[in-house]
Amino acid sequence: MSRFPHLLSTGALGALHLPNRVVMAPMSRARARRDGTVTPLAAAYFAQRSSAGLVMTDAVMTSPQAVGSLGAPGIWTDAQAESWREVVAAVHQAGGRIALQLTHCGRLSLPSFQPGGDAPVSPSPIAATATQLRSPGGMLEPAAEPRALELGEIAGIVTQFADCARRAREVGFDAVEIHAANGHLLDQFLRDGVNRRHDRYGGSAENRARLLLHVTEAVAKECNADRTGVRLSPLHAVNDMRDGNPLETFGTLVRHLASLELAWTHLAHLPDGTLTRRLRDLHGKPFMLNGGFTAESADAAIRDELADTVSFGDAFIANPDLVERFETGAELAASDPTTYYGGDARGYIDYPPLPRDAAAVGAGPQLE
Repeated sequence: MSRFPHLLSTGALGALHLPNRVVMAPMSRARARRDGTVTPLAAAYFAQRSSAGLVMTDAVMTSPQAVGSLGAPGIWTDAQAESWREVVAAVHQAGGRIALQLTHCGRLSLPSFQPGGDAPVSPSPIAATATQLRSPGGMLEPAAEPRALELGEIAGIVTQFADCARRAREVGFDAVEIHAANGHLLDQFLRDGVNRRHDRYGGSAENRARLLLHVTEAVAKECNADRTGVRLSPLHAVNDMRDGNPLETFGTLVRHLASLELAWTHLAHLPDGTLTRRLRDLHGKPFMLNGGFTAESADAAIRDELADTVSFGDAFIANPDLVERFETGAELAASDPTTYYGGDARGYIDYPPLPRDAAAVGAGPQLE
């Protein structure tokens, strides 16, 4: 019997047929050029990890206004899209499948990143007071106070996501994930700790979910629903995020998402098993789960029908052959946090795979 018969079994996410249920989570590695194009290093990095059932890219920006950090890749220009073509080709040549994650950072930005030095945008003019961001000059600065998006600007945000999804499809990505987690713009609209609007995009859980649902419908129209996913983080307090009633907010949302017949809904940083089960029951189907999983706990989550797949983040940084290590019980290599963001090949594509004749030595700690 396989060491992890559920995690390492074949599966499907919408139109995608997976050789295993181990997903490489989206992780910012901040190695794009200043113009938002990715370098050939990215092709090597993702191809090395293509034994995952599905590989996901960094969070990719949908417009100049969406940018909130140094080294963030984009796909809103032709040049950016073309730079991703080599990445897709490398993963496919290695036998893998790859999804592009689309985002807008919203208030998680600085005027120095914004066109014309403008204030970043958010549903309401509430700053992420606990968050510091690295400026284009490399200095840490507190997140700026944002301005509230005008009602007439919101349709443009939807169009930007749709246009970028079209570019992703045209360069060959297998799927697109919409980043509505971790305090990014769509998460800011969802949660009442940040969204204090009094129009049709604020107030009730139905209204706060409206922008994400519009974006999801637009992306699914470009890529097909069975190649579209959404990432959520209902309880994650990162970037000064909070919500008065996560079950109501996210329960309302997942009921709507279920009706769209998406390829996946990705719940991140959700240690509360009770909330996961209640959202699953409202959603009507298992999720992709992320956050603190070991191979053993991921296998159990799939067995118990909480998850179809489980995504791993940090463990994939130092273990490009993570799936093989799970299969053989080999120890996991440790990653170097000082090389996570920015830089060159060091800490990016130079982690060695297992020697072919490596003996199984028992699985080490397996991170998010």
